[in-house]
Amino acid sequence: MHIIQISVYLLGFLILLALVFDFMNGFHDAANAIATVVSTGVLKPQTAVAMAALFNFIAIMIFPLTVAATVGKGTIDPGVVDQYIVFGALVGAICWNFLTWYYGIPSSSSHALIGGLVGAALAKSGPGALVSAGLIKTIAFIVLSPLLGFVFGSLMMLLVSWVFVRSTPRRVDKWFRRLQLLSASAYSLGHGGNDAQKTIGIIWMLLIFAGYAHAGDTMPPWWVIVCCYTAISLGTLFGGWRIVKTMGQKITKLKPVGGFCAETGGAITLFVATALGVPVSTTHTITGAIVGVGAAQKMSAVRWGVAGNIIWAWIFTIPASAAVAAVAWWVGHHLL
Repeated sequence: MHIIQISVYLLGFLILLALVFDFMNGFHDAANAIATVVSTGVLKPQTAVAMAALFNFIAIMIFPLTVAATVGKGTIDPGVVDQYIVFGALVGAICWNFLTWYYGIPSSSSHALIGGLVGAALAKSGPGALVSAGLIKTIAFIVLSPLLGFVFGSLMMLLVSWVFVRSTPRRVDKWFRRLQLLSASAYSLGHGGNDAQKTIGIIWMLLIFAGYAHAGDTMPPWWVIVCCYTAISLGTLFGGWRIVKTMGQKITKLKPVGGFCAETGGAITLFVATALGVPVSTTHTITGAIVGVGAAQKMSAVRWGVAGNIIWAWIFTIPASAAVAAVAWWVGHHLL
């Protein structure tokens, strides 16, 4: 790989831009972690976001950096990476995140970032710049992550219904108001573990290009890890309230037992994906789990029209962010 000198100021600006995306990721996706526990009335919003932010950061000590390696080295050819690619990818992802946050659409920050990388790389070098194996794995999980969330969420709901079949509704509600604290914490842990690593991968890629890290390194600098986990935790703390209602009540009405099953199903999916090094969408995962919980009770409990609108947002995320990133790459190439 050719190492090209870029100014310290430009490098600092791009790292700051990456951390802005990371903050927006937490801000945008906070609803995924807290929607169920807030909508069921188990926690007040302020308490829920504080808990989610804490467990986002604790994930730094739990998960290996497998997702960061996929984003940093397994999505586009590291040889084509330059400051313009990084700028285009981040602008594409940030613009799509802001647009979907503004309209309260629970889209994927993860796939916005992947789409941004793809669009900027295609604008510079064409299809040869893409790493097919990493992209195929990521695209496959666009379908698999909500399906796994659906399966685990519905199985949890059926299992709990079977175990507590002789219990009174009041007793079940009392138990799962407590258990939902554990499931929401586990989901927040999975959210931090998967999502913060995507920005770590971007900054790692940039440092390798600028000559401040080596392509053969197995770990990025420690300060990159701490900054990224801090940024996503702060984003979660300030929260994305526009999306909470969609996730927590519009898809299906949730009670504490349903919230517990959805969060547990989503958490299992995130843990598996992070262990495999796949940058999945926490939005897709929890949405699939919520739909699974609703469908396990009765199919009519799910508002399929709302779920369908969310799926359209998923379909458009990668091409839309890729298109914006390609334009941003061209602009950056002339301005940076």
